[in-house]
Amino acid sequence: MIILKDIVLRRGAKVLLDGASCVINPGEKVGLVGRNGAGKSSLFRLLDGQLHEDRGDFQVPAQWRMAQVAQDMPETGESATRFVVEGDTRLTAAQQAVAEAEASGDGERMAHAYMLQQDAGAHDASARAQSLILGLGFRLDELERPVNSFSGGWRMRLQLARALMCPSDLLLLDEPTNHLDLDALVWLEAWLKRYEGTLLVISHDREFLDAVTTVTLHIERAQLTRYGGNYSRFEEMRAEQMAQQQAAFTRQQEKMAHLQRFIDRFKAKATKAKQAQSRVKALERMEKIAPVLADAEFSFEFAEPANLPNPMLALREVDFGYPGATEALPPVTIVRRVTRSVQAGQRIGILGANGQGKSTVVKTIARALAPLAGVITEGKGLNIGYFAQQELDVLRPDEHPLQHMIRLAKDCAAQGRLSGQDTREQDLRNFLGGFNFTGDQVMQAVGSMSGGEKARLVLCMLVWQRPNLLLLDEPTNHLDLATREALSVALNEFEGTVMLVSHDRALLRAVCDEFWLVSRGGIEPFDGDLDDYQRYLLDVARQAREMQRQENREASGSSADAGGVPSGTPDNAPRGAEQRRLEAQRRQQMADKLRPMKKELAQVEQRMAALGTEKESLEAALSGTLTPDDIAQAGRRLKAVSDELEACEMRWLELSEAIEQAAQG
Repeated sequence: MIILKDIVLRRGAKVLLDGASCVINPGEKVGLVGRNGAGKSSLFRLLDGQLHEDRGDFQVPAQWRMAQVAQDMPETGESATRFVVEGDTRLTAAQQAVAEAEASGDGERMAHAYMLQQDAGAHDASARAQSLILGLGFRLDELERPVNSFSGGWRMRLQLARALMCPSDLLLLDEPTNHLDLDALVWLEAWLKRYEGTLLVISHDREFLDAVTTVTLHIERAQLTRYGGNYSRFEEMRAEQMAQQQAAFTRQQEKMAHLQRFIDRFKAKATKAKQAQSRVKALERMEKIAPVLADAEFSFEFAEPANLPNPMLALREVDFGYPGATEALPPVTIVRRVTRSVQAGQRIGILGANGQGKSTVVKTIARALAPLAGVITEGKGLNIGYFAQQELDVLRPDEHPLQHMIRLAKDCAAQGRLSGQDTREQDLRNFLGGFNFTGDQVMQAVGSMSGGEKARLVLCMLVWQRPNLLLLDEPTNHLDLATREALSVALNEFEGTVMLVSHDRALLRAVCDEFWLVSRGGIEPFDGDLDDYQRYLLDVARQAREMQRQENREASGSSADAGGVPSGTPDNAPRGAEQRRLEAQRRQQMADKLRPMKKELAQVEQRMAALGTEKESLEAALSGTLTPDDIAQAGRRLKAVSDELEACEMRWLELSEAIEQAAQG
């Protein structure tokens, strides 16, 4: 187990932990939470040995293997698959042992090295690595692409895959979801649930923490407090604890005031001096309960839009994509022939697997890209507020927040987009203050700010423009939990239209009341909620893994037919016809195992379809004109159908997960 006892940890002059203690048991999945700057990442640096405690005792079992995501940007020209395979430190060491044994010519040493390599999983290392890569959102045709050909965010996904590839007893993940889309996030949750080691994760995604963690470790005022349960349970217990502490503090203050009144009244009277003195001692001995000093919550709101055109915009036969890089190259169309309208007051969540074109659609509506075909008709007075994924990159690092606001005001005035906003310097300072930019922070260079502070500045600039259509593409990537909550509240009170792309399911659930699915080159309404969408994503991921396994089997069979033996494989390894026979036997065993589950799954799906049809018919009948008796009968039947449909859906999910796990095994 991990033991921290009376730990003091400093970074410069700042004390991050002061007499902090906690115990983390083997196999626990721990969410590390606290305000930005509280010391979460520094605690990770203590665990991995980059920092040392200033005082106290700190123990991690010496035999534990540790894995974490490297923060450097890899520049290697190796293939994505090779790069991730090399994250398996046990396999790398075994391969090195094989190379040294072969160089020595010692037969016994070579045999021992080959066995170590087989035990380390050399036979399926590439398949395991590719499963991780595909799960994190890469395409099949990207598995052999050079690492340095990917953008920064995709390289960080490869670093995450490399960390997951490494055999470990302790896994440290610091904001692992920042570069992930929702499909990759759902896959990562499922992977971490199966992880058998001890997990410590820092995240500002509450649904991710709820899904993965079973213990919450809270850093506050240089102390560590352990709570049993996920993040939602932590919030409940902490609220109860704070309420109890406040009640105890209030009672103690009343008791102390009563004692002090007695002392003040009778300390000068000889007949009461003894009693007064005893109360003085009681007051001195009393262990003082601290008042509840809750951190000030951050909040903001969107001003009422100057007008609300309806529809906001209309799309007619629109193609979305990118123009050719040169005149000789044709444009790249990603989403085709979209005809839809966006109404005033709509709350639209835009869903879709990675690479399907969600950001491209939003960029085109935001006028950052031109449509490749078709017509986008904007309502009169449309005022778009656009938060792009790379929005933080357009901030000027050498300028301070006030300079950004002054330049924004000038740009809006030049474009005739001022809607009654105050543009005096003091008014802009006051507006920044509403986003927690006060005092010297107003004049602090943006380049020295944290990612969360930069995101808050972008939000401030967005709100100031008084938009009536908000286009938000992953707005929460750098926001802490408090700011995410504030954004959720502000969006719910916003009177205009919201179109949101996000992997933060808590935000999507709280804000959106309908969803568009970008898939297979088109856009369609998604008839379901986020739980339905997660099942859809898991199904897509499973199909991709099955396709990859099939390709690996075919490649393995071709290699065996050619008589090829992988380098470093012992001579007695199965190959050729024997290997194909064993593979066929395994496939038959798997088919026999899955057949009854697949049969029941088909029956459940058939029953769900029948119940869904009956439910729609009953709902249509209830909306018409029926006699009271017929209404009562239809209502009872609708309740029975709904209950059975819910039970079928749960069974469908259980069977689907069982089939997937069996296939993976």
